[in-house]
Amino acid sequence: MILFDTPHHRAFLKPLTLTRPVAGLRCGILTVQEKWEIRLETEASFLTEEYLKEKFPARYTADNLYINGSCLPQDALVSRIRQLNPGESLYSGSELVAFRTSEHLEYGFEPDGQGSAYEGEMTFLRELPHLFLNNGAQIETDFQLLTRNRTPEKINDPHTAVYGEDRVFTGRNVQVRAAIINAEAGPVYIDDDAIIQEGAIIIGPAAIGKNAMVAFGAKIRANTTIGPYCRVGGEVGNSVFHAYSNKAHDGFLGNSYIGEWCNLGANTNNSNLKNNYKSVSLHSYALNGLYDTGEIFCGTFMGDYTKAGISTMFNTGTVAGVCSNVYGAGFQDKYIPSFTWGGKAEGYVPYRFDKALEVIHATMARRSLSLDSGDQEILKYIAENEVC
Repeated sequence: MILFDTPHHRAFLKPLTLTRPVAGLRCGILTVQEKWEIRLETEASFLTEEYLKEKFPARYTADNLYINGSCLPQDALVSRIRQLNPGESLYSGSELVAFRTSEHLEYGFEPDGQGSAYEGEMTFLRELPHLFLNNGAQIETDFQLLTRNRTPEKINDPHTAVYGEDRVFTGRNVQVRAAIINAEAGPVYIDDDAIIQEGAIIIGPAAIGKNAMVAFGAKIRANTTIGPYCRVGGEVGNSVFHAYSNKAHDGFLGNSYIGEWCNLGANTNNSNLKNNYKSVSLHSYALNGLYDTGEIFCGTFMGDYTKAGISTMFNTGTVAGVCSNVYGAGFQDKYIPSFTWGGKAEGYVPYRFDKALEVIHATMARRSLSLDSGDQEILKYIAENEVC
């Protein structure tokens, strides 16, 4: 199984795809890659941009199943893909969904447009808002996939209130203290070794990843995913934290996506609704400028390793690139390129690559981890070649 990127989707999903293939994105409980691997019971490889190939290589055999990495799997679609014969391809409209072949294709290959039409329901991640727009439904789908034939651990804390208990799944060694968990409107999935501190409120659909922590007094609204090893407090709604990112203090985040190894300082807030209730414009790497998303609610999209100082304010529809450090008074610009240091009031300057790596190494050391050479080369490429 080779999950392939298309240049079009990659560009519209930047900055989140600057550091990973499209299938590495989390939507729901799982990443797209994990969804396909579980359903097809095989390990995935990737067909993506050249600078990502060392970390995300393609593994070819004499019989390769290529699947569009921006496509979210469903039972009927998976069943149809399993039935593909060698040389057969599957399309949704003009979009290639899957292709079984002995060919060793390269990134950016052009489909011939010949193949079977799939008439069933399809969901693609084609642009940044699709990540939060589909998050609630994907939590539901992933919940069913992950909890099938499994028995949850009991929440024994007498001071925790659970509503819709049959829709709450808790893994091993989960700690819950004096919290409110409401799964009446959607499931709540709490993975192994997660911690839910005192006074936290979680409204489903919601997912709390492995080793994640929901801080005391937090308000986790519906359609929110807190990925593995994240620490999140304050008020969060309809948003995704990918993994290893922190928002440990008060402040609001809505209709947003936060990449890996990010940190939002105390009282960081974002706007997700314009005062005039008009649709939100968002920076597009594909168009090198703003485009109208057509969405009334749209918040912040933050690439990996980016940090925000205390009381930072992000405007409606803000895109912040990879490895930036943003701080200062007033609303920040709606687009902050990768490797940027500063704020709108103080002025933005380039963030020196060596200094950025020092901060990354220090951050990862706090979790007893380190930046490997492959990731460092990816960041070096972004620093030298990112196109706004």
